[in-house]
Amino acid sequence: MSRSFILGLTGSIGMGKSTTAAMFAEAGVPVWDADAAVHALYARGGTAVAPIAAAFPAAVRDGVVDRGTLKTLLTTENQALSRLESLVHPLVAADRAAFIRAHASAPLIVLDIPLLFETGADALCDATLVVTAAPEVQRARVLSRPGITERQLDLFLARQLPDAEKRARATHVIETRSLEQTRAAVQDLIAKLRGA
Repeated sequence: MSRSFILGLTGSIGMGKSTTAAMFAEAGVPVWDADAAVHALYARGGTAVAPIAAAFPAAVRDGVVDRGTLKTLLTTENQALSRLESLVHPLVAADRAAFIRAHASAPLIVLDIPLLFETGADALCDATLVVTAAPEVQRARVLSRPGITERQLDLFLARQLPDAEKRARATHVIETRSLEQTRAAVQDLIAKLRGA
């Protein structure tokens, strides 16, 4: 039985990853979004709510994980991040596996994972795609977002692999200069991968 070709999509903050993922979805390619999966797990009825409530009682209010409180706990409590990851990562992995099974008949699926290389999730993929942009374009995009400061941007970037390292590890790279150019590159890559 044939299986879907799995493309891992990543890119540092402000590089156009979400826009590129949306272009794959518009072209009919099933896209699993790691961030959306975590949001669903943290929402009312989400499978992460009870274990997080047990481990971090202050972080759950009215049956929903309060991300702001959780973030504060992670910065003030030793070992909190590793405890949280041990609870949430298996749930995210189960959600991703269910998505892959549900789309087993699709010739191509995309896994949109911000920390693809950092978490080792690239090992699940047949190929990887990194979206990139010039550093000054990246900074301008991120700093145009409401409430983002230079310091916050530097903190985001410090948690991610450098863009050059991501590009070096990627199977495919798309530079997101314009929407038209990016859409054309996505369509070219889809055609290439479906033909593979």
